[in-house]
Amino acid sequence: MNTKGNGRGRENSKSNDGAPGKKSTTAKRSFAPKGGSDKPKTAGKPKSPPSFSKKREEGPKAAGDKKETTPFKRKFTDFKPREKKGDPMPTFNEDAIRLNKYLSNAGVASRREADVLIQTGVVSVNDEIIVELGYKIKPGDIVKYDGETISAEKKRYVLLNKPKDFITTMDDPMGRKTVMSLVKKACKERIYPVGRLDRETTGLLLFTNDGDLAKKLTHPRYKSVKIYHVEANKPVTLEDLNKLKSGVELEDGEIKFDNAEFISGTSSREIGVELHSGKNRIVRRTFEALGYDVVKLDRVQFAGLTKRDLPRGFYRHLTEKEVAFLKMS
Repeated sequence: MNTKGNGRGRENSKSNDGAPGKKSTTAKRSFAPKGGSDKPKTAGKPKSPPSFSKKREEGPKAAGDKKETTPFKRKFTDFKPREKKGDPMPTFNEDAIRLNKYLSNAGVASRREADVLIQTGVVSVNDEIIVELGYKIKPGDIVKYDGETISAEKKRYVLLNKPKDFITTMDDPMGRKTVMSLVKKACKERIYPVGRLDRETTGLLLFTNDGDLAKKLTHPRYKSVKIYHVEANKPVTLEDLNKLKSGVELEDGEIKFDNAEFISGTSSREIGVELHSGKNRIVRRTFEALGYDVVKLDRVQFAGLTKRDLPRGFYRHLTEKEVAFLKMS
């Protein structure tokens, strides 16, 4: 029994170890790492993450060794702004203002007109003639225009409902009543009329010391709309009403009203006309060309401003919203 058992064991041993090219199905797999180590790894023990603290414990390396860097060390370094080499940045004086704007703020002229005045040599700063465009003045500088000291004033916008028998001028050598006498108590700043209304014409007239806005409202390119209530000396025919819109030939060229209509609830002598032309006495001259005399002429609207709650001969200051609308339109 023992002999047979040993024989079978030897046969099995030969069949497992001696047969070339055949793999044993009963042989156990080896988990020993390469390199000849026979120590099996401990089962169930997880691998510990790599430690970065060892490098700190090793101390300084030899002078010939290369310094090892990690992305973590670069990531958490403090940010230091890089200093740019070259000329220093220019400094700006926020209190300085261009000379042409200063003249415009003082109501002398618009900015474009102020540039012309500067180039002609009639403007001085601290008793020195300035002809350089873009020149800036600082607080405390004394600016003179044509020998008179001027100062930048607060912008004022005054709307007057002009009555009859007042002429639109700053001063009249003949002693006639002027519109300036009606607004002399409106503000301490010196204001100027925007455009003009003749002596017999009533209605809205704007005053301001804002030269840029005054230039804009009177320039034909900006088409500031004006609406007039016209009363003729006789009934206006429908044919002549259409001529006002199609065009009427005058001495200085053809004029076309933007609109012309009969005023409802009145006679055919009363017409409402809308136009943007700023020519002198343009409404009266147009009706005269058609054979009518204007008995009454009242400007009821100017650049979107109306006479609402403004009696004849009185004035009021524009609101901030109205000023913003004028500048934007």
